[in-house]
Amino acid sequence: MSTENRIGLDSDKTKKLAEKLNALLANYSVFYQNTRGYHWNIKGDSFFVLHEKFEELYDDLKIKIDEVAERILTLGYTPNHKYTKYVEVSEITESEKVSDGKAAVNEILEAFKTTLKIQREILALSGEADDEGTNALMSDYISEQEKLVWMYASYVGK
Repeated sequence: MSTENRIGLDSDKTKKLAEKLNALLANYSVFYQNTRGYHWNIKGDSFFVLHEKFEELYDDLKIKIDEVAERILTLGYTPNHKYTKYVEVSEITESEKVSDGKAAVNEILEAFKTTLKIQREILALSGEADDEGTNALMSDYISEQEKLVWMYASYVGK
């Protein structure tokens, strides 16, 4: 027998969603910090372009981190907040100091591939749970990030 949470969704299904959202939160947090590092350490001919692009990206990731954490809370669960837990859970690994623009962009492309995969899994789970709020959030993220993948991939000639 299932019970409903405070927004009328199946508690068992939202528990799975919250777990997967916490995994996304961990990946976003490591991705965010890596992008800060690229922003700080970028060198070379593309400095002015990439320095600004990396700042745009980490500003966006900061917003997404907050939105995902708030969605977890809306579902009635607690977002993880410890960076040690993020590193443990994240499929995106912490980046070493990267000053080469193409190397940084390639790492960003890999991070997007990871987050897109997780977001599609969340999208499927949210559909099963009739959770339109999470569904809309993931759908928006996926559309936006697929376009960014195209743009970053074009930069490195892929």
